[in-house]
Amino acid sequence: MSEKLPSREQALQFLYQSGCSRNVVNHCEAVAELAAEIGEACKERGLDVDLELVEIGALLHDIGRSKTHSVHHAVVGAEIAKSLGLPEPIISIIKRHVGGGITAKEAKRLGWPKDVYIPETLEEKIVSYADMLIEGLRRVPIERTIEKFSKEIPPSAIARIRRLHKEMLALVGDCKCLL
Repeated sequence: MSEKLPSREQALQFLYQSGCSRNVVNHCEAVAELAAEIGEACKERGLDVDLELVEIGALLHDIGRSKTHSVHHAVVGAEIAKSLGLPEPIISIIKRHVGGGITAKEAKRLGWPKDVYIPETLEEKIVSYADMLIEGLRRVPIERTIEKFSKEIPPSAIARIRRLHKEMLALVGDCKCLL
């Protein structure tokens, strides 16, 4: 497996070759743009963040939507990324981006392989967070996302989203990239 990240053009090509629709690709581009802004804000505050990894990881985060639009797109996407020989940090972003993360117990209930599905690195957290602030192509406030997810996921998962939101706010402060 290569540790070299694909270029932006290669990442977009992977999305199309995997069967992602134009809407999914557009969403991935919107998430990548916001994630890059959040990454820049982190860097300006002296944090060590790999901006290239953030951008490419955000572009590829929904590659699994080429096969399913369920929560399983995270695991399916990680498998696609592995089959493409993508580096481990990209695979981790893909499998850990969903809704602020999935606990081991939730993953077991979903029938997922035993693994870590909660974002751990700063880059994973940035992509997961940016994804929660993009609905389709539009940036939305985190409260809108929480309201929408509250109908679908348990309170413990909502609490994880709120924790990630607090953590990101603490890292980037009053960055205008956050609504």
